[in-house]
Amino acid sequence: MNPSELNAPLAQRKALLLVNPASRRGGEEDLQEGLDLLATAGIEVIQHKPNDAEHMDQLIREHRDQVDFYILGGGDGTISSAASALHDCGKPFAVLPLGTANDLARSIGLPEQLTEVFRVIVENRRRRIDLGVVNGRYFFNVAHIGLGVHITYELTPEIKKRLGVFSYLRAFFRALSRKKTFHVNLQVDGQSYRQKSIHLAIGNGRFYGGGNVVDERARIDSGELYLYSLKPQSVWELLTLAPLLRGGKQRLVKRTFTAIGRRMQVTTTRPREIHADGEPAGFTPATFEVLPDALEVFSSEGEIGELTSNAEQNAGIPNQHQPETTAA
Repeated sequence: MNPSELNAPLAQRKALLLVNPASRRGGEEDLQEGLDLLATAGIEVIQHKPNDAEHMDQLIREHRDQVDFYILGGGDGTISSAASALHDCGKPFAVLPLGTANDLARSIGLPEQLTEVFRVIVENRRRRIDLGVVNGRYFFNVAHIGLGVHITYELTPEIKKRLGVFSYLRAFFRALSRKKTFHVNLQVDGQSYRQKSIHLAIGNGRFYGGGNVVDERARIDSGELYLYSLKPQSVWELLTLAPLLRGGKQRLVKRTFTAIGRRMQVTTTRPREIHADGEPAGFTPATFEVLPDALEVFSSEGEIGELTSNAEQNAGIPNQHQPETTAA
């Protein structure tokens, strides 16, 4: 790509814009400014406001042959609910970080300001990312068993709206009183482990829970999953561990277990509930897998792409651009 083409607009392209009307951050003024940028770049935008996750899935699939890419506005839950449709349709998509935590936006390398995100779209910077799979459900960030599930139940929409990112800290403290020990058998790429745990997390992305890092080595395009398990310990020990958990350095202490692999099987003595990206995802036993390079996203860390329009696709002109990915 010639440097002079860095800011070349995506002329005569179409995008479907879906914004969750219940998003915590409205950003109406910034949103309109961004839409003006797209219009100036010659990008036609079809707008809809989905009623719920099922409606968003339906809209993505219905517009599959009408648009060249999608723009989804909302929090991590909104984007995660669209993962199946995005994967099936195979179109690039952009994330407008309008939620409380916006951990996916962090993981894929997007600026916080909406206007800057729209500039990334106009500049057509894209990269490929992985998807995690558990019990047939796709997830972007992290799946939890144990303490993390209790934290999710404490994160009500009302609390998140009132406290913002601090709601995660409140939920953590409230969930501590409900922590329970469970026995878990793990297989990581065929290697077996057996232990006691109060919390188990398996990450596809890097960030979760309002900026916590699942593992300091984690990347959302590494082709690997990142697991950590907290061994039974007191509330005080958990509190002293918090700074390491925040930065993804939990493997530095013996009170945790960590592993990296492409396929992980989790079995518990009795079924334990699993949440992925904050939503119920079945029960154990479960198999976790990673789908490398599953989706293409707009990212400030991406390369300049050659986005093939539907008209070109229908004419039989393939998109030859294959963005590079960097393994962890």
